[in-house]
Amino acid sequence: MAATMESLIGLVNRIQRACTVLGDYGGTDSTLNSLWDALPSVVVVGGQSSGKSSVLESIVGRDFLPRGSGIVTRRPLVLQLHKTDAGEEYAEFGHMPRRRFTDFSLVRQEIQDETDRITGKSKQISPIPIHLSIYSPKVVNLTLIDLPGLTKVAVEGQPETIVEDIEKMVRAYVEKPNSIILAISPANQDIATSDAIKLAKEVDPSGERTFGVLTKLDLMDKGTNALDVLEGRAYRLQHPWVGIVNRSQADIMKNTDMIYARRREQEYFYTSPDYGHLASKMGSEYLAKLLSQHLESVIKEKIPGIIALINKGIDEMEAELDRLGRPIAVDDGAKLYTILELCRAFDKIFKEHLDGGRPGGDRIYGVFDNQLPAALRKLPFDKHLSLPNVKKIVSESDGYQPHLIAPEQGYRRLIEGSLNYFRGPAEASVDAVHFVLKELVRKSIGLTEELRRFPSLQATLAAAAGEALEKFREESKKTVSRLVEMESSYLTVDFFRKLPQEMEKVGPTSSPADRRAVSADRRNPPPIDRGNPSAERGNPSDPLGDRYADAHFRRIGSNVSAYISMVSDTLRNTIPKAVVYCQVKEARNNLLHYFYVQIGKKEGKQLGELLDEDPTLMSKRQELAKRLELYKGARDEIDAVAWVR
Repeated sequence: MAATMESLIGLVNRIQRACTVLGDYGGTDSTLNSLWDALPSVVVVGGQSSGKSSVLESIVGRDFLPRGSGIVTRRPLVLQLHKTDAGEEYAEFGHMPRRRFTDFSLVRQEIQDETDRITGKSKQISPIPIHLSIYSPKVVNLTLIDLPGLTKVAVEGQPETIVEDIEKMVRAYVEKPNSIILAISPANQDIATSDAIKLAKEVDPSGERTFGVLTKLDLMDKGTNALDVLEGRAYRLQHPWVGIVNRSQADIMKNTDMIYARRREQEYFYTSPDYGHLASKMGSEYLAKLLSQHLESVIKEKIPGIIALINKGIDEMEAELDRLGRPIAVDDGAKLYTILELCRAFDKIFKEHLDGGRPGGDRIYGVFDNQLPAALRKLPFDKHLSLPNVKKIVSESDGYQPHLIAPEQGYRRLIEGSLNYFRGPAEASVDAVHFVLKELVRKSIGLTEELRRFPSLQATLAAAAGEALEKFREESKKTVSRLVEMESSYLTVDFFRKLPQEMEKVGPTSSPADRRAVSADRRNPPPIDRGNPSAERGNPSDPLGDRYADAHFRRIGSNVSAYISMVSDTLRNTIPKAVVYCQVKEARNNLLHYFYVQIGKKEGKQLGELLDEDPTLMSKRQELAKRLELYKGARDEIDAVAWVR
């Protein structure tokens, strides 16, 4: 069963009204496609004083449009005509859906008042349309969009840009590929100078979308006619030209009945020697039927594309709503559940950073593989174990009684002093990993799409995670400090048992010079001055130099250095283990543990404060939800039409 003309055009009418309510009236900067732009409609274009208003009133059969000098139409008027079987004629405005106007003089006044509500009393224009529906048994099903008349010069009281502003508005409508252009030109002017035809030719050079209307045929100079235009010789279009005879100004002033004016228009054409052969295809009634039939055929042709646009729009809006997040429920349990779900989404991304699913976790390994070894290599052991410092520390450790075999206290002091240097790199590793973890928290919060709509929760979550990381850092510092302290508290005895125990016997690793020096000392001991008591004690200015040879102290420094190297290798392996255990593992498993405990104690008002959304996102979601409802409603209405099945 084919769809009726009423269902087709009525469908477009309903969708257009809904679009306007949601602020979609075409030409917007929205990232979403405009449904309004896809809907076929008849756009009425003409210069000022071209008879545009009279044509519309002739089609409707009622006086209802504001009149006056200058720009009268300052907002687009979407005129939707609905043919009824019987009953009284009435009008309804989209902005006043519950009020019926049966007095059409009040319709005229309301158009003027509604225009002023948006533009003020000035002569400014606005792209926001006024929706007017007229129900009558005397009309055909048709939708027309009346636009401000094209003008060439701004008059007093009008903005200097009014000419460009009007043309920009009109062009935005006629450029749409689904628009039908009703180009109105007066017959008593050269068609070559017609503003409407000039614009139509620019946007529709083939003339496929343009219907030409010639008004004021009865006002042409005697002896002239417009047959060249009406028969398509002066300017050819794909559709036939239609001639119109409007009411005269005197008829308008006398409120001449529109039905009488229509009959007089028909008589004019049928009795005209010039236009009699075209009479059946002239006049406002014929024009209305022609446009209605063509609009119906265009709608049928465009419906598949409209359906595709609607389905694409629904998919895009649902995806965007999923990204923005659905509205939050009002009960406390739902709020708590939402917060926990948001935290889990963040925690999931954070773990992916650590585990390698996302970049960032590798920076922790970089601390252990690069930063820690480099810091250990830079420790000042060369200075600490230099010959003068070894002599000084060993001598101070011996006190008044020098060591007999090995300077154990000297060894211990040298080792303890060296081990203290490890605290710096150990704690620096803790701080470096802490910084990486904090950065991963910040990045994870930013990447959690669901959190973007809740700035308060973002800040609270970041603070809670930061507090937890700080606790992990303190525990990690204590642990790595203990590792260093453990090395100091108990030395590895086996290491020293393997060393030569005779301090005065030159080891196999000694240099030939050292061995020769010791041998010479033994063969030729220095003479002792018995008269000088201090000679037995050695040179008081260099007591160590007389007590032991330099080779002895070098060997001590070398032994300590070897031991410290062994400890360094150990700490290089154990510090990362401690840091990972105390910081990374804890962050991965228990980052929000304390936050979860605290959030469970909060009341509904406090939970609501955490879910206090960014007003911009709230507004965007509401707009999307309304538009999604419009698209789904439009799809349902289209599906209800028989020809879609």
